[in-house]
Amino acid sequence: MNVLSGKRIFALVFVMGLAFSVVSGQGNKKYVRNPEKELFGKSLNNKRPKIKEPGSVVRAKKKQEKARKRKEKEYAEYIKRNRARSLEIQTPEVRTRMKQNIKEADTNFNNKRKKVEKESRAAARKYKK
Repeated sequence: MNVLSGKRIFALVFVMGLAFSVVSGQGNKKYVRNPEKELFGKSLNNKRPKIKEPGSVVRAKKKQEKARKRKEKEYAEYIKRNRARSLEIQTPEVRTRMKQNIKEADTNFNNKRKKVEKESRAAARKYKK
C-alpha cells in the first residue's frame, strides 16, 4: 500500500511539474496583435489604395504649376532688367558707388551667414551625444 501511494504521489508530482512548466512558458510569451508582423517582420496587408484624381483635375494642376513657374521667371527677368536700368541711368560716379555698395552688402551678408553657421555648429556640438 505504501508503494502504491508512493507511485501515485510520484505520478501526481510529475504531472504537476509538467503543467507548471507549460504554464510558466506561456506566461512569458507576450500577446502579439499582428501575427503576420511577428512571423515576417512586416505586415502584408498594409498597402493603401491609390486614389486617382480625374484627368481634368490633373491637367488643371499642371496648368497652374506651369503658370506659376512662368510668372516667377518673368518676375526674375523684370528685377534683373530693372536693376540694370537703374544702374544705367546714373552718372558714372554714382554708378561706381552703387556697385561698391552692392559688393559691400554681399560681403556683409556672407560674413553674417558664416557667423550664424559657426554659432549653430558650436551649439550643435553642445547637444551632440
